[in-house]
Amino acid sequence: MLNQQDISKRLAYNFANSNLLAQALTHRSFSAQNNERLEFLGDGALNFIIAHQLYKRFPTIAEGDLSRLRAQLVKESTLCEIAISLELGNALKLGEGELKTAGWRRPSILADAVEALIGAVYLDGGYAAAEALVAHLFINKLDTIDPKVIDKDPKSLLQELLQGKKMAVPEYTVTNLGGEAHAQVFIVECYIEKLNIRTVGEGTSRRIAEQQAALLALEKLKK
Repeated sequence: MLNQQDISKRLAYNFANSNLLAQALTHRSFSAQNNERLEFLGDGALNFIIAHQLYKRFPTIAEGDLSRLRAQLVKESTLCEIAISLELGNALKLGEGELKTAGWRRPSILADAVEALIGAVYLDGGYAAAEALVAHLFINKLDTIDPKVIDKDPKSLLQELLQGKKMAVPEYTVTNLGGEAHAQVFIVECYIEKLNIRTVGEGTSRRIAEQQAALLALEKLKK
């Protein structure tokens, strides 16, 4: 388990009010004092901050394309990926039911926690602190997002990239299926044989897990 100090270091932010951080990491299944309201606030702050960042970075792009770029950056799968990079699941306070169904790996819970943290930082340090946190968490995605490939999912992008290099399409294999019937968690491996690249994604459906694995493979190819 990660403690609050570990998370603060990964966020590159020190809370004046540590209770806000504790609340942001608390799921509704654990306590009535949970992160739902912070998640609501963080969602609004995140959307505005990302909109502002895109507005500055792409001065010639039309409003509709800016909206699609923003949607690509603030969607659940992107937030979930950020949560996984922070190992946020290891710091969440979950009720017994969620623990039994591996709630710490559920994309919706992880994505909500990221938004709750943004909301907590906004209340603790104001807009500038929240903006700095979003820049810290999203810097790689903001630097690499391509307006020309808006709306294309990671699997499609990966397939097009490999086919352009005369390579075979990736192989996707379900390596594990856990959780209860109503809350299954799929673990999928993406394997690119010619490049010997293996990535692992997870999600509440095979499709979500495959998309996450493909996204990780794309990031490896860009390095």
